[in-house]
Amino acid sequence: KCRLFLLLAFLLPPEAGAEEIINGVESKPHSRPYMAHLEILTDRGYVASCGGFLVSQEFVMTAAHSPSPASLFLLNRKITVTLGAHDMKQEESTWQKLEVSEQIIHPNYNSFTKLNDIMLLKLQTRAKLTHAVGTISLPTWSTFIPPGRTCRAAGWGRTGVTEPESDTLREVKLRLMDTRACNHYFFYDHNLQICVGNPRKTRSGDSGGPLLCAGVAQGIVSYGRGDAKPPAVFTRISPYVPWINKILKNI
Repeated sequence: KCRLFLLLAFLLPPEAGAEEIINGVESKPHSRPYMAHLEILTDRGYVASCGGFLVSQEFVMTAAHSPSPASLFLLNRKITVTLGAHDMKQEESTWQKLEVSEQIIHPNYNSFTKLNDIMLLKLQTRAKLTHAVGTISLPTWSTFIPPGRTCRAAGWGRTGVTEPESDTLREVKLRLMDTRACNHYFFYDHNLQICVGNPRKTRSGDSGGPLLCAGVAQGIVSYGRGDAKPPAVFTRISPYVPWINKILKNI
């Protein structure tokens, strides 16, 4: 879920939380120029924030659930994307604040099972590529990254289960796990999702943010346990590359 500044915990299942950057470290400023900070404002005044990442000058990718942890309340939402940021409390000349003109959720997204948890946000104006703002590479549709690899997740999520969200961008090392490690998640699908995190360590990522493996975005933070104990579930990006390319080419 996103960091929704309301008491909505009673609406969310125990496995809803995957927003912490626990045991992580602060990123070197602007070392991850593709990172996007999402701020969501609804017509009812609810505010939430999530992570995302720039995949082209026109589109940011995030999780479909990210702007709507309680979709019943988050209708008619307005999303503002901040690119080129490190510390969200200290605006810099590198910042680009862009409005989202279209929210394209995957047509098969299921809010109950969290399958197909992927969304593209079309920016109202094109992002300007600079040293602090850049795109990230996506895998090919045939890529299937195996268990055992060590990757990273980044974002502005909380540094602990009971801690506030981080003002600065942070990142954490994560290990890709075997399918069996996520068998306790009833709807886990290894073909569409990645099981991530060392079961002996408490680590997590920022909801909607990327899973980075050798400089390629292989996954999107989707969900995990409420207490942030791993493993967590990430959306596997490669199966959606044809859908992504179709949207990017139809701008």
